[in-house]
Amino acid sequence: MNGVELANAIRAAAERRGLRSGVDKQRVRKWEQGVTLERESQIYIGEALGAPPEDVHPADWPNWLPGADGGVIPLGPASTVPALREALRTMERPRRTFLAEISGTSLVSLASSWAAAAPLPLTGLNALEDKHVGDELVTLLENTSARLTPMATEQRQHAASLLDGCLTTVTKLIENGRYSHAIGHRLHTLASQLAQTVAWHRFDLGLHTEAGKYWIAGLHSAHAIGDRDMGAALLGDIAYQASWRNDPRTAAKILERALSRTRHPAAQSLLQLRLARALAAQGERRPTLRALDAAEHLLGAPSKEPVPTWCAWMSTADLAVDSGQCLLDLGDTRRAHQLIREGQALLPRSRDKTRGVFLAYQAKSHISLGEPELAAAAAFESLQLAERIGAPRCEQLIRDHVIPSFKNYPTAQGVQELLDRAAA
Repeated sequence: MNGVELANAIRAAAERRGLRSGVDKQRVRKWEQGVTLERESQIYIGEALGAPPEDVHPADWPNWLPGADGGVIPLGPASTVPALREALRTMERPRRTFLAEISGTSLVSLASSWAAAAPLPLTGLNALEDKHVGDELVTLLENTSARLTPMATEQRQHAASLLDGCLTTVTKLIENGRYSHAIGHRLHTLASQLAQTVAWHRFDLGLHTEAGKYWIAGLHSAHAIGDRDMGAALLGDIAYQASWRNDPRTAAKILERALSRTRHPAAQSLLQLRLARALAAQGERRPTLRALDAAEHLLGAPSKEPVPTWCAWMSTADLAVDSGQCLLDLGDTRRAHQLIREGQALLPRSRDKTRGVFLAYQAKSHISLGEPELAAAAAFESLQLAERIGAPRCEQLIRDHVIPSFKNYPTAQGVQELLDRAAA
């Protein structure tokens, strides 16, 4: 429900009792911001949301609300399984919730807690002998995950149920199995990696709340074993989503906290690059350029530790294109176009989803230079690619952020063909 719909439902609940309520969307907004409301209004809300009367506890507002936590379970000594279960429940029929989306404030708060908290000892080991989790089973799950996770988007779209099944199995083992500390560490590592992969799949489908819950679940799993770089990765993904959804301020705050605890230079490079994107979207030139310099300096910097798998794909192509996009946001169109074009040329053919996004950026840079024909060609190729590999998020990028740019060039070569394809 949006604010208007909820207010209408509350007034209807009052009318069924022969009473009147003056609730409107502005009042609902105040409640969402933390204003405590009277007992009668809480009863009406419970009825509007379909909550049983016995579940309405006015003294415990807002904790009794269905989904009141927005899916952001606080980090704690036994938070991994609840966070994973919360994410896995999104596969079921969507539940009625007071707030459908996870707020930026909640995400920044979670990132702050992660940055400040010390990793806790691994807990949850079960003493049931008949549920012992052995090395062979965990190895099978690890090998399966290792084969599914790096699959190209074009193929991974067909393996979504396999990934979901693996994560469900790992969650059950963490919750109910008996295992050694080493096996527990491997299970939590698997959970964080699988949750991240599933989250990206949901994100590509435009299921943003679901994606957020999986990234949060992965963060809990990584935190439970003290994997700071993986935790930073998951926060970086959450921040990327915030930037994608036009909330760069939230993205920047999350990335600042992620950078405070990550260790590997490759991980720091990727997070600095994403921070630059968030800062550029806010028009902050000097901080953007500092972040870009840091990303370039850290990329390929020596380290005693191997590059984390989640950022091993990071390359000079990504640095060039994202740097170009930053400069495009800051108004340096010529240099931006040059960098985006260079990055496109460097990108390996195996990364088609990234290529689709880069082509969309290239189209925008061509429009900024007054080159609608070249822009239409790049946008058309991006749209074709996104449709082939099953990446609706990339399709939406073209439709929402590139297509409107052609309104001043209706007769340019290739524009009408692009518009027809986008409308199909």
